[in-house]
Amino acid sequence: MTLPDIIPVFPLPNVVLFPQIVLPLHIFEPRYREMVRDAARGPRLIGMALLREGWQPDYHGGPPIFTTGTVGEMVRMEELPDGRFNIVLRGLREFVVQRELRRRPYREAVVAWHAPLAGPLPPGLRKGITSLVRLYIERLGQEAGDEGPLGAAADDETFVNFFAHHLDVSPVEKQALLEAPTLAERAARLRDVLEFRLEELRMPPGAAARRTH
Repeated sequence: MTLPDIIPVFPLPNVVLFPQIVLPLHIFEPRYREMVRDAARGPRLIGMALLREGWQPDYHGGPPIFTTGTVGEMVRMEELPDGRFNIVLRGLREFVVQRELRRRPYREAVVAWHAPLAGPLPPGLRKGITSLVRLYIERLGQEAGDEGPLGAAADDETFVNFFAHHLDVSPVEKQALLEAPTLAERAARLRDVLEFRLEELRMPPGAAARRTH
């Protein structure tokens, strides 16, 4: 797919989309309903961007966003009787906002596209992340279940992005993973975050909270 220079941008305070990841969304604001309708008539692309801290007072205007985001292809769209939408995006590629346009009710931007983050990962890095994920799941008292992206079949990008998306950390921490310049750097940052979270989980109750102050 040839990616355009101008895309609609859907900013949210708590969502960071990664390539190869599937993201369901419920669209209820009138301006973003229009965005979905317009996207459906075109290449079905919507860029996801994270709102910066302090967005609340100007939410209905144009609060600042992190300029690195991911465009998703709308692979499913369901219009509800009252005009709201349920949609599903599949992450395609990272972008950087060059400038925003003010020609529609919703936000649009001229973007530059990242080159695909090519693998393979350095020897041992994927294996190390797999071990950390298993420990993390065990510490949370959950079952690992199906191998999924832990298995050998998943490519390196899907492997890294799956855990970056699903890891229980703040949106800003996920944004830092998204902004990594290479797949190897994203994987290394993911490993560091997993190690930090495991250290927190080993602490006595309340110690992790005290550590952050």
